[in-house]
Amino acid sequence: MAALLMPRRNKGMRTRLGCLSHKSDSCSDFTAILPDKPNRALKRLSTEEATRWADSFDVLLSHKYGVAAFRAFLKTEFSEENLEFWLACEEFKKTRSTAKLVSKAHRIFEEFVDVQAPREVNIDFQTREATRKNLQEPSLTCFDQAQGKVHSLMEKDSYPRFLRSKMYLDLLSQSQRRLS
Repeated sequence: MAALLMPRRNKGMRTRLGCLSHKSDSCSDFTAILPDKPNRALKRLSTEEATRWADSFDVLLSHKYGVAAFRAFLKTEFSEENLEFWLACEEFKKTRSTAKLVSKAHRIFEEFVDVQAPREVNIDFQTREATRKNLQEPSLTCFDQAQGKVHSLMEKDSYPRFLRSKMYLDLLSQSQRRLS
């Protein structure tokens, strides 16, 4: 009933929220979570590109819409912190200022790695402690071990489920229909 009272301009937000509130296999309106305007983004996304995401996890991560689709899928599984951590590490590696490097390193650690972090990633004790030690003298590689573990976890666990998900299969179907 509350959805009926919302202004029309919020329809996109309702669609996104509705999509994310369901299990990944029940979300068929993938366009709602694309980073650009859905119709324009879907027109730019070729069937070939979306199909290539199945070639490897790294191919998926190298594509803007692949990351957006995978993020939306992970949200339905309540595990988007893994991708967010991986992306934060990638951005961290681009840091050139030593002062910013230190503050960013501590921010990433506190948000994702520390025990009881708000978006704590699932890594083992040894990796967590090695990362903590690396923060004593932060460098561009201080998160490499933890990032590698999270990458491996997503690649072996979440990525195969994403490729089998209705969300991904619907996206492929939509992009193929657009070509017809």
